Amino acid sequence: MRHPLLALETGLDIRVKHENHNPTGAFKVRGGVNLIASLPDEDRRGVITATTGNHGQSIAVACQLEGVPCTIVTPLGNNPEKNAAMRAFGAELVEFGRDFDEAREKVEQMQHERHLRYVHSANEPLLIAGVATYALEIFDEWPDVDVILVPIGGGSGACGCCIVRSAFGSRAKVIGVQAERADAFARSWKGTARVVGDKADTFAEGMATRVTFDLTFGLLKNELDDVVTLTEDELAEGVRIALRTTHNLAEGAGAAPIAAAAKLADRLAGKKVVCVMTGGNIDRTTLARILAA
Repeated sequence: MRHPLLALETGLDIRVKHENHNPTGAFKVRGGVNLIASLPDEDRRGVITATTGNHGQSIAVACQLEGVPCTIVTPLGNNPEKNAAMRAFGAELVEFGRDFDEAREKVEQMQHERHLRYVHSANEPLLIAGVATYALEIFDEWPDVDVILVPIGGGSGACGCCIVRSAFGSRAKVIGVQAERADAFARSWKGTARVVGDKADTFAEGMATRVTFDLTFGLLKNELDDVVTLTEDELAEGVRIALRTTHNLAEGAGAAPIAAAAKLADRLAGKKVVCVMTGGNIDRTTLARILAA
């Protein structure tokens, strides 16, 4: 969608890919439905995964549709509204660890104890294939797009954009967006070795990872064109810009591409720009704090 107020504020030929309008309020449902529907019979006794919310919702709703038992581990203090949504979709929720990566380590232990199929949030080709369908829609509707801005947490969305871009033979640039306080991917991508962060202290939980993942990092190291990082203030301003110029509620990760477009406006001048609004599942407490500021 083209939003005239956003174009006016940024001075760009800019459109928003609204993945926040999906059934779970985020893009990841595409991957969850694709993967769970493809499970062989021996894996349908139950799946387990770790999440900060949107991936978990995608797996939960897909399991509900397919009749597959679902266990999800979230970090302590996770977005309460995302937790409530996962429970509403029928998942068993376990809260453990200080962040996503500690929750993920708990899942890797529990999968063996419970004999469940572990669904990784990034190292799953069927997840990436599913989420890549939104990139197909971008190129179908705007084939001459020049730049796609996409947030990076685990990296599945950015991978989808790169795969589709390359398959079409497009010269569009795919630029990843990360939080400065959770920049392990950015530092790894720009450097010569993969790094592990000490913490992922950002309100944008969709990007709050301390590590990179083999499948997505390997692809993005070769295919991604650039990555930019944003401060917490810039991410918060992205939420405010999205609300006032598009009348859409975006979570931190979902608003990050808009914030990045505003930050890179001079560099993007004269280009056709797409910002992927990956999700709108921001909790009320965080939203109230951002709007009050």
